[in-house]
Amino acid sequence: GYEIAEQLGWELPDRVVVPIASGSLFTKIARGFEEWLEVGLIEGELPIMNGAQAEGCSPVARAFADDKPVCRPVRPDTIAKSLAIGDPADGPYALELARRTNGGVDAVSDDEIRDGIKLLAETTGVFTETAGGVTTAVLRRLAERGDIGPEERVVAVITGEGLKTLDAVRDSFETYEIEPRVSSFTETVEGSRVAA
Repeated sequence: GYEIAEQLGWELPDRVVVPIASGSLFTKIARGFEEWLEVGLIEGELPIMNGAQAEGCSPVARAFADDKPVCRPVRPDTIAKSLAIGDPADGPYALELARRTNGGVDAVSDDEIRDGIKLLAETTGVFTETAGGVTTAVLRRLAERGDIGPEERVVAVITGEGLKTLDAVRDSFETYEIEPRVSSFTETVEGSRVAA
């Protein structure tokens, strides 16, 4: 929360979308905002907090959907290995935070995660790992559902770079093999532009 507020010019966003594994990152970002508010360095209200999980490991999203106060442990089965915590220690706190801020917790499929990785790469040039794909896919879902207003300032938390999880997206993108020469790179880039 500290860094987000600082990067936004000491203002709060309207909404934050965060990937959830144990739930700790989700709750600690909000805690950072709360601490800035407590000491008066920023003004406003705590943003709407939306959690993002992979369907193959979504105990917090399931508990949220079922209106339960605690998470039921699950056996992880997802490409989002960095989020594959089947019994999240901070799950109850994440649920409370999402409800208190009128947010939510959504889960997306592995295919939606791959699409999220691709969408972020194509629109921002950021190649994220699978957790960032989860965040982007949930952000897309929130927008498509109409949960996000056009005037809202939304922060999507992207936690890692895509080189860590190449196996998860290997068949999702066209790849090129180049020689370790600038001319080989230039030829490949120019050739891919012609093909597109």
